[in-house]
Amino acid sequence: MSLIDPRAVIDPDAKLAEGVSVGPFAVIGAEVEIGEGSWIGPHVVINGPTRIGKNNKIYQFASVGEGPQDISYRGEPTRLEIGDDNVIRESCTLSRGTVKGGGLTTVGNNNFLMAYSHVAHDCHVGNYTIFANGASLGGHVEIGDYVTLGGFALIHQFVKVGAYSFCGMGCGVSKDVPPYIIISGNPAEAHGLNAIGLKRRGLTDSAIKGLREAYRIIYKSGLKLADAVAEVKSRLPHCAEAQHFADFIANAERSIVR
Repeated sequence: MSLIDPRAVIDPDAKLAEGVSVGPFAVIGAEVEIGEGSWIGPHVVINGPTRIGKNNKIYQFASVGEGPQDISYRGEPTRLEIGDDNVIRESCTLSRGTVKGGGLTTVGNNNFLMAYSHVAHDCHVGNYTIFANGASLGGHVEIGDYVTLGGFALIHQFVKVGAYSFCGMGCGVSKDVPPYIIISGNPAEAHGLNAIGLKRRGLTDSAIKGLREAYRIIYKSGLKLADAVAEVKSRLPHCAEAQHFADFIANAERSIVR
């Protein structure tokens, strides 16, 4: 029995690996590659150049690999690349890159994008992230591993969201989000360490203790930001997570959520 519904429309130039399932009325364009074991639901539209890895599930009415929503885009052959084992739910939209932004949008592995999430042009999403319903990224956003975005969280273009952070429902985020923390509100504000999430992800008690101290120095000590970063670096030299926390803040280009 064929895994390709006869009512699907698939360009002859598309490359579908063994075991790919395509539902009725799906449209798969030229220069699309889909890895083995992936499931493409009914009414999904995938345009290329787009490469999708193995064992992904893309639900109905998702738009994947369409041209970027950027007024400077002139039809250049930019790309979208998606890794393995992702779940992309109903009506999600993922755009290709722009030439000025490097020409590439990427989504890693084991991500869960709930319905109506949006990944804009030139974004780079890591691994094991969760986007709740309606979470949206502006262009050129970077999302670290294990990030959770609450429902309808809005991330401004060029923002970087650090690994293991948690952005609450309806966040309006226009500054960089350091790793390991919780933010909420519009405009977003920091509300402590994402301790429960860190424990779930297997961070040690000593690492979490170090991060608590690093958070206190950055957010509670009253020091200027550069001085607080230097204090974390000198006081917690043996905590790799605290060092990463400080380095992210030191390199933030849009300041940080405070």
